[in-house]
Amino acid sequence: MRSSTKPRLAVVLGDPAGIGPELIAKLLAEPSTMQAADILLIADKGEFEEGMRVAGRKVDYTQITSLANPEFSAGKPLFYDYRGNTSGAFERSVATVKGGRYSLDTLSVALELTQEGTTDAILFGPLNKNSLHQAGMGHNDELHWFAEKLGHTGAFCEFNVLDNLWTSRVTSHIALKEVASSITRDGVIEAIRLIDTELKRSGVARPRIAVCGLNPHNGDNGSFGREEIDIIGPAVERARALGMDANGPFPADTIFLKVQGERRDYDAIVTMYHDQGQIALKLMGFSRGVTVQGGLPIPIATPAHGTAFDIATKGVANLSATLQAFSIACRMGVSRRAAA
Repeated sequence: MRSSTKPRLAVVLGDPAGIGPELIAKLLAEPSTMQAADILLIADKGEFEEGMRVAGRKVDYTQITSLANPEFSAGKPLFYDYRGNTSGAFERSVATVKGGRYSLDTLSVALELTQEGTTDAILFGPLNKNSLHQAGMGHNDELHWFAEKLGHTGAFCEFNVLDNLWTSRVTSHIALKEVASSITRDGVIEAIRLIDTELKRSGVARPRIAVCGLNPHNGDNGSFGREEIDIIGPAVERARALGMDANGPFPADTIFLKVQGERRDYDAIVTMYHDQGQIALKLMGFSRGVTVQGGLPIPIATPAHGTAFDIATKGVANLSATLQAFSIACRMGVSRRAAA
């Protein structure tokens, strides 16, 4: 049995050309961070030192030379100096093969540690997809890469979280013209099930889930589109029959009004395609958004914003989203350990 009740998080910096090193340095310098979790940071020492310099923070850490049975120390993160398969200085504020390779190599170590149970969850700094693709990642996004590395063959989905509101989508990174033909009853039910499961893992006992329609005004009773009648509505009813508190479909142009301010009718919204939820969520609070890699066997979270090359090295990166991602990773890490 572990002596600490705190979750253990594997943390990586993300793309070194962006604001990830600065954000992780700021996070680990916060006294509340080490009170909430035990941290194992996997990073190149020079990059973390640079992150602290840019952030204007100093993090007191315990450096370890082996990842076998690490002994977490109270009040200090453990630091494993790891460069991966790269050498030489990193370029700043630009996508590079080296930055992508470093990102994938450090994440691979974090995945192994968490899969084997040394750590309970992963928090990573922002990645750059161009860098990842230059480095040879053959997937559209890191979520599919995670699934392959973990040997996960079941359903998975990217969730976006703002404060206590979660969103998921039935289709994701596909052309808009392909959306309608890609929506199926099983796909809608699976999207509902995935977000219901992840919300429970994050501590919500009975998630209330709203489901968007596809067409303007929900198709106006079939006047311009029958997806709500033939696919989405029946899928919601089936999800309810399976025990999930799913509701809808609702018109996409008004559903987000039900979750703003003091009105919180729902904990989650399932949308039909990427921008249907992303535009609304980012307008509601871009600096606080979090991405959760949902459906995978281990919890993984990151700030939803990008690498912000335009402000990298300036020391002005906003920590809010990283703090939110850290909080979610902690809650899900505790749930994972309890389930184990």
